[in-house]
This record gives sequence, structure tokens and C-alpha cells, in this order.
Amino acid sequence: MLHHVELYVTDLKCTEEFWGWLLERQLGYERYQQWASGISWKQGSTYLVFVQAEERFRDVPYHRCRVGLNHLAFHARSREHVAAIREDMLHRGVPLLYEDRYPHAGGQEHYAFFCEDPDRIKVEIVAPE
Repeated sequence: MLHHVELYVTDLKCTEEFWGWLLERQLGYERYQQWASGISWKQGSTYLVFVQAEERFRDVPYHRCRVGLNHLAFHARSREHVAAIREDMLHRGVPLLYEDRYPHAGGQEHYAFFCEDPDRIKVEIVAPE
């Protein structure tokens, strides 16, 4: 089982707005830790940590196709839940990915939608089979 994932971000405030809404209101996570340069959310025994990157490390932007993290995928409760989160993301102005293939961008048997967080990290929300 995964213990935790820690990600460095360019703007902690924007990250907190995006991830706080998604994790708490949509996916059932609880705020776990918060300090001057970071925040985390937890569900069960697994948690996600977001830390403000130092200025000197913000000159090279993240891209999911470089070596490192490609994306984070989360379980939704149902197909309707996927659609509702997607609709909320649209209203929030979040960049959606693969819209021409929604909801089967991951394959015909895979019901999901994809978007980007404020640092352009790809996020996937997947319906149960």
C-alpha cells in the first residue's frame, strides 16, 4: 500500500485551492497537516503532500512527459461522480485533457476524465468498472 506522495509546487496558494476542493469536497480526503510551506490531505493511511518549491528551483517548469511523475489517478464513486467532477472542473476553468475522447480516453472499458492542476500535473478521475 502506498504511504504518501510528496510533490513540490510553484504556487502553494493555487495548489491549495485546486487540490483542497478536489480532495476534500469531491474525493473524501481530510486535511491532514499544514505548515508555512506545505499542506497535506489524507484518506485512510495514505496521504498527499504539497510543498512550496524554493525560488531557485522554479525556473524549470514541470512537464508530465519528462522523466518523473506522469499523473495521479483517483477512484470516483461512479460514472455520474466522474461526470459531476468534470462539470465542476469546467466551471472552475481547469484545463481539461483529451476532451475529444471523453469519457474513454484511457480505452473503451475505462471511464474517466483527465485535467491539469495549476502546475500542469495531469490528474485522472476514474469510475469503477
